[in-house]
Amino acid sequence: MTKMDDNLITVAVVEDDAKVRGSLAGILKRGPGLICVGEYGTAEEALREIPQLQPKVVLMDINLPVMDGVHCVRRLSELAPKTQVLMLTVYDNTDSIFNSLAAGASGYLLKPISSAQLLSAVRDVYAGGAPMTSDIARKVVQTFKQPAATSAETENLSPREQEVLDLLAKGYLYKEIAEQLAISYGTVHTHVERIFKKLHVRSRAQAVAKYLHA
Repeated sequence: MTKMDDNLITVAVVEDDAKVRGSLAGILKRGPGLICVGEYGTAEEALREIPQLQPKVVLMDINLPVMDGVHCVRRLSELAPKTQVLMLTVYDNTDSIFNSLAAGASGYLLKPISSAQLLSAVRDVYAGGAPMTSDIARKVVQTFKQPAATSAETENLSPREQEVLDLLAKGYLYKEIAEQLAISYGTVHTHVERIFKKLHVRSRAQAVAKYLHA
């Protein structure tokens, strides 16, 4: 079995519309540096397969049959914590999008999506970005003002983790944090995972909100 290139961004698609699912997978397969490793029509199927594959990014439709995308993200954030999830939705429904972000998604895209938008967003979220509109971002920050991080939670962060979190709060991408602190990209990922665990959060938006309002 050939070892997959670690530099490739592995992506899985969870979308109940077979035509849309195939179109998204096709765009990903044509994107330089990306590879589509799985296509699923239901949340249940995704939850069986994605934890085994551990893709770097998942494209998740909000409106899935039976279990919806919000509940699927919540489960995936526990089963595949390193995987970044981008939500896909036809409607700019603030509540549904917000619930997805609160469940652990890193950003969202409105369908229909151009090839350029999709590839840019996948690369952005993998790099540590959080694609979302300003009104949604404000709602996330406002909601996570409470509860703020306790002194015990912030004191548990190492000096390096505090540096990383401060740069996250300033909008730096993982690659930029690595350059700023003269550490590897992988080390930044490790620090971020530890920060999430210590602050009891599932996403960058939640961690930054807690940090800013502690």
